[in-house]
This record gives sequence, structure tokens and C-alpha cells, in this order.
Amino acid sequence: FWNIQITDRDILEGIKKAVQSEHKISVRNRRKTNEQTMYRLQIGSKEMCNDLLKLGFTPNKTKSLTVPHVPRKYFAHFVRGYFDGDGNVWLGYVHKDRKSRLFTIRTVFTSCSYEFLDAIREQLESFNIHKGVLSKGKGNYYRLTYSVNNSLKLGDFMYNHKIPVPEGLFLEKKRKRFREFVKLRP
Repeated sequence: FWNIQITDRDILEGIKKAVQSEHKISVRNRRKTNEQTMYRLQIGSKEMCNDLLKLGFTPNKTKSLTVPHVPRKYFAHFVRGYFDGDGNVWLGYVHKDRKSRLFTIRTVFTSCSYEFLDAIREQLESFNIHKGVLSKGKGNYYRLTYSVNNSLKLGDFMYNHKIPVPEGLFLEKKRKRFREFVKLRP
């Protein structure tokens, strides 16, 4: 079996359609008030599991996470998929207490594996997306952060790369944040 568990049902519907699965999407309701409802797609295909392992996917990923071998032409899709699961894009003002506040965007990837984020950063540099800053979070995790210009390059890379992205195979709300910044930027 392989499964994907995420808080956004729409993306699972897109994946289910893309892999032509008849499996149902299950719901795990919140156990605590601060938890979100989780959706899970589980597929029992030995062939698909073996193919994923050959591509370098890791069972029970956490600290052992490594970047699988992804052909260069598909790397934008891999990054976008990881971003949908463990990334965020923030829009807001810095220097709020000053006369001239600065509207900015930051893109952040999070992982328990420093090496994983460093490997993503290195590969993104080969696509002219530079200056990713790796830092230790307050817990047992790391962050890879991009500021304005490279955030915009990253958004363009993930959503407008050479191979079109089928609708439903990305979180629209995250793509909208990049578009919103471009529209509102002075």
C-alpha cells in the first residue's frame, strides 16, 4: 500500500483522478480542537509501490527523507508537490513601525531533514532560484526560506514551468497567494 494524507481533499481528488484510482478517500476527523480534518487516499497496488520505490520514494519518511531522482523536466512538479504538503507562502508587511512599510512575500519549505532541504536548495539553484536560507526552527525541524525576487521565481517555476500542470494537482490557494502578491505589489 501507499497512501497520502493531507488536509485538502481537492488535491487528493486530483491525484485519484490522475492515477485512475477507484479507491475511496477516507476522512479522519479532528481528535483535538487544534487539529484539522485529514483526508487520506490509500492505494494497494504492488506495481505502483515498486515503481515509487524505484524512483526513490521513502516509506515512513521523516528524518530519513531524501530527494528522489527526479528527471530535470519534472523537478518543478516535485517541488510543487512538496510545497503543497510542507510549504507555505506568506504575504505581509515588514517594518510596520516605520513611515514606509514594505509589502513582501516569503516562501518557506519545512522538513525534519536538513539534508533534504539543502538538496532541494542546490537543485533550485540550477534553475536560477538562489539565496534560499536554511535555518533551524524552534522545534525539531528546519526551514528553507526565499524572499521576494526568488519567491516570485519559485512561484513561476512551480506553476508556469514547461510542462502544464493539470487542474486539481496543486493547491490553488497557494498559487493564488503568488498571484495576489504580483497584483498588489507597488
